[in-house]
Amino acid sequence: MNNNRLEQWGWAEEWNKKWIKTIESMSAEEEAITAAYEPARIIADYGQKFGVITAEGSKFASLTGKFRQRQEAGGMKPGVGDFIVITSHGAQDDVKVHAVLERSSIIARQAAGNETKEQIIATNVNTLFIVSALNKDYNVRRLERYLILAWNSGANPVIVLSKCDLNDDVAFRLAETEEIAPGVPVIAVSAKLGIGKDLLDQYACHGQTVALIGSSGSGKSTIINWLTGQEEQIIQEVREDDSRGRHTTTHREIFLLRNGGVIIDTPGMRELSIWDDGDGIARTFNDIEQWAKHCYFDDCQHGREKGCAVREAIETGTVDASRLMNYQKMQREIAYQLRKEAEASKRNNKFTKNAPRRKKRGEWRAEVEEDLGASK
Repeated sequence: MNNNRLEQWGWAEEWNKKWIKTIESMSAEEEAITAAYEPARIIADYGQKFGVITAEGSKFASLTGKFRQRQEAGGMKPGVGDFIVITSHGAQDDVKVHAVLERSSIIARQAAGNETKEQIIATNVNTLFIVSALNKDYNVRRLERYLILAWNSGANPVIVLSKCDLNDDVAFRLAETEEIAPGVPVIAVSAKLGIGKDLLDQYACHGQTVALIGSSGSGKSTIINWLTGQEEQIIQEVREDDSRGRHTTTHREIFLLRNGGVIIDTPGMRELSIWDDGDGIARTFNDIEQWAKHCYFDDCQHGREKGCAVREAIETGTVDASRLMNYQKMQREIAYQLRKEAEASKRNNKFTKNAPRRKKRGEWRAEVEEDLGASK
């Protein structure tokens, strides 16, 4: 396979190994001509179609019927950043997606609305830039929520405090952010003044996939244009009354970086519900978890219980009370989400079990012929 073009878009030796594993798995399940398969990467999501990059260049792709059936039955849904197995036959817009290679990371959230459904934001991301503008929209509690998402994903988080030229006390905001994100790099940048670009470049380099998340108006599109050296994304003004912007980015898309590697832009998020929790809460609120180990009761709720070490830490100013409140809020939210997922899974299993079996084409033909014969 000539994957020189794909290497520009993140293909590396690890994907060769996962490719072989995936193809072997497909061959075991179905009698397929593996020579027709090609690797590709999804670089844009347009709903029914995907923009993909192949060894020949960019094309449009859609799922095979078999893949779509597996997806509807609860299987893996492709997302921007995925490396995939395709057949193209040289056509520009007749590419078919057959399988997704095992992911190294997956950034996902609970989809907006009442339906219990996972929404994939990006996959196979090495570094996740959590972008927050240093204006009225800056919020440490929201940053904690984004950190949970990042730690759950398997990507390494980096907090980017954008538009630092709009803040009179950047050092204070840096210290405040570092306090709620110990061990996480925090970078203040200003595209307007050219501040911080060299610090971002060390992550946005050859062989790396970087993704950006943040609220509308946080400056993600400006950073994209800054790092790519191109006007890839349209930039819109931010409302002065609340420092919020309109959704400049309407879909997830990958762009090539000047220094090699790729960067994934995502639409601004007005709400972020955590889909699942691995160790995201524990890593984001590690200080509270450590204090909790010294509580008198093992199941201490950090309220009015006797010998609560967390409450003592709050009283001495070691832990912020609002941080504890957000920690408890996140625990309740994720517990509720897990219950919803379990209920949805139970309903889907019941529906699948009771659903009538789809008849094969030959069975339908036999039934029709029998009916015709009976009517003569």
